Amino acid sequence: MVIGVIGIILSLILLMHLAYKGISVLILAPVLACFAALMGGIGTGQVHLLATYTEIFMKSLGGYVMNYFPIFLLGAIFGKVMDDSGAAKAIANVICKSLGKRRAITAIVIACAILTYGGVSLFVVAFAVYPIAAELFRELSIPKRFIPGAIALGSFTFTMTALPGTPQIQNAIPMQYFGTDVYAAPVIGLIATVIMFFSGIFWLQFRAVKAMAKGEGYGNHKNEGIIKSDINSLPSFGASILPIVVVLGLGFIFSKFIFPGMNLNYLEVYETTPEKVIGKWSLITSLIVSIILAFALNYRKMENPMETLTKGVNGSFLAIMNTASEVGYGNVIAGLAAFGIIKGALLGLSSNPLVAEAVSVSSLAGITGSASGGLSIALGALGEVYLKEALARGINPQVLHRIAVIACGGLDSLPHNGAVITLLGVTGLTHKESYTDIGMCTVIIPSIAVITVIILASFGII
Repeated sequence: MVIGVIGIILSLILLMHLAYKGISVLILAPVLACFAALMGGIGTGQVHLLATYTEIFMKSLGGYVMNYFPIFLLGAIFGKVMDDSGAAKAIANVICKSLGKRRAITAIVIACAILTYGGVSLFVVAFAVYPIAAELFRELSIPKRFIPGAIALGSFTFTMTALPGTPQIQNAIPMQYFGTDVYAAPVIGLIATVIMFFSGIFWLQFRAVKAMAKGEGYGNHKNEGIIKSDINSLPSFGASILPIVVVLGLGFIFSKFIFPGMNLNYLEVYETTPEKVIGKWSLITSLIVSIILAFALNYRKMENPMETLTKGVNGSFLAIMNTASEVGYGNVIAGLAAFGIIKGALLGLSSNPLVAEAVSVSSLAGITGSASGGLSIALGALGEVYLKEALARGINPQVLHRIAVIACGGLDSLPHNGAVITLLGVTGLTHKESYTDIGMCTVIIPSIAVITVIILASFGII
C-alpha cells in the first residue's frame, strides 16, 4: 500500500513537471496513470495495464467528452466568431476609451471581464485585448510587465469561477454532481467577485505606481509584433455586446423559467432527471442562439465565415481532449486501492464538507495545472461524498457548487498552467518579469476569497 501511495504522488509530480516542460497531457495522462497503476499493483500481483487503459482511462475520458463536448464546441465557436469579426476588440476598445487613460489598468481588467463573462475563451481575450493594453500602457509609461496581471485578473478569476451565470466550463462541471445550474449561490459568488476584483485592482495599481515612482517606464520592448486594427472597420459596440447579453440573459431564463416549467417526465426513459440536464440544456441553448445572433450581426465583418466556423470547431478538440485526459487520469488514480489512504486524508482534513471540498479541488487543480481538470477529478472521486455530508448538515447543494468552482480557480494558475504560459507568450514577457503579479491576482487573492466565503457560509452569514 505504501508503494501505491508513493506511485500516486510520484505520478502527480511528474505530471506537473513534464506538463510545465511542454509535453502534451494527451501523452502524459495515460502513461502516468498506468505508471501509478503499476506501482499500486506491485506486491499484489494485480497489474492489468491494458485493462486500466481501455476500461478505466478511456471510459472516463469518453464519458467526459459525452457530457461536455457541446459546451466546449459551442464556446469555442462563439469565441472565434467574436474574435474574427472584431467584436471582442470593439468591446475592449470602447471600454478602455470610456474609462479613460488614467484608469488604464482598470479598463483592461473590465474589458477582459466583460468578454470572459460573456463566454469568450480566455485565450481569445488575451489576443484581442493585448494590443489595446500595450498601446495604453506605452502611452502612459506604465511598465509593460503589468499587462499580463491585468489580463489574468479580468480573465482567469471572478468571471471564470465566481460571477453567477458565467458560461465558462468551470461553472458547468458541478451541475451534474449537485443538480444545480450556472446561477448557483449568487450571493456567495458576488461576494467572492468583489474581493477578487477590488483586491486585484488595488494590488496592480499599487505596484504600478510604485514602479513608476522609481522611474520605470513601459520598457524597451522591440519587435512586439502588434498589429493595430482599424477602428473604423470594427463592428459597432451594440452589435458586439448584444450576443454576450443574450447568452447571459437566455441562460437565466431557460434555467429558471422555461425548462423548469416544462413536463420532463419523459427523461425517466433516458435514466436521468430534470435536475441533471436543465443547467446543461440552458447553457447549450443560450450559446446556440448567441452564435447565430453573432453571425447575423457581424457576418460582413468576417473575411471567411465558414473558415471561422471550422477554426472554432477545430479549436474545441484539443481543449476538451486535454481536460478529458486529465479526468481519465484522475479516475484511474481514484480507482487504486492506495487512493483510499489519500481520500481518507482529504476527507479527514475537516468535518466541514465545504473545507474538504475546497482543499481537494484546489490541490488537484494546482497539481494538474487545470481548473477544469482538477475540479472534474475531485468531484468525480468525492462529489457524492461531499453532497451527502452537506445535505446531512443542511447545506444547500448550490453552496457546494459555488465553493467548488471558486476553489478550482486558485492554485490552478501556478507557473506550469497552460493559460499562464500562453498569456506570457502572447505578451512577449517571462515568468520572472510578470508572474509575481499574475500569481497574486490569480492564486493568492482567489484563495483568500474562497476562505472568506467558506467562513461566511459555514456560520450561516450568507
